[in-house]
Amino acid sequence: MKKVATMQDISCVGKCSLTAALPVLSAMGIETAVLPTAVLSTHTMFHGFTFHDLTNEIPPIMDHWQKEHFHFDAVYTGYLGSIAQLKDAAMLFSRFGTGIRMADPCMGDDGRLYTGFTEEFAAKMADFCRLADIIVPNMTEASFLLKIPYRKEYDEAYIKDILRRLTSLGCRAAVLTGVSLQKDHIGAYAYDREKDHFTFYFDKKEPASFHGTGDLFAAALLGAIVNGRSFAQSLKIACCFVKRSIHLTLAEKDHDLYGVNFEQAIPYLIHLLKE
Repeated sequence: MKKVATMQDISCVGKCSLTAALPVLSAMGIETAVLPTAVLSTHTMFHGFTFHDLTNEIPPIMDHWQKEHFHFDAVYTGYLGSIAQLKDAAMLFSRFGTGIRMADPCMGDDGRLYTGFTEEFAAKMADFCRLADIIVPNMTEASFLLKIPYRKEYDEAYIKDILRRLTSLGCRAAVLTGVSLQKDHIGAYAYDREKDHFTFYFDKKEPASFHGTGDLFAAALLGAIVNGRSFAQSLKIACCFVKRSIHLTLAEKDHDLYGVNFEQAIPYLIHLLKE
């Protein structure tokens, strides 16, 4: 059985981070070990959420894992709340990253950093991304990683240039999420530096966006790769799963606004994996 370890926070309500990654990877037939960075009552879209920092617990957990000689086919990181946790994530890659190492540099959207993050943190995140095999930023995160202005309008040539520059950080492959080259379509565009090869997948855009879909994308992408699918196949699986999750959410009367009904899309994800 394939095994993955993931380091990110637990938002008790909100369908993101570990509460999204764990069920998705498990449904894909992958044993998943979790390294929680913090516990939040809800994700940060809500006001007045509680927050309990687990930074001090991370090194002892890794020490125990090492004593037990645990090994993983892949390790990946999601939301990391501090520079100290970036250092711990680097240690996770060093100790247990003998397989695939993926970093989802969760730190911003819509041209802005999330509350609590700074340009110093973004620079440190860029340093951390050098250690990864695959990184999966959105357009905002890519702009901060590369220290360039955020652009809402762009063409395919610009996307390819950004992907090449992202891999110049040191990672083997980069995936840009939330890319739109046509008004009514959205998807992801990827570049493998070792193969000098681009791949992409686009589909018709759903009429709404939700918090946490980037976390679902990252988990599904890695799950497909670990299950032996090609990079192009994995990109399609992740994009289709996220689209179906949004579609099912919008089809439900009085649906929640804080996350998507990805649970209802799990059977579709399993079907995609078997194709």
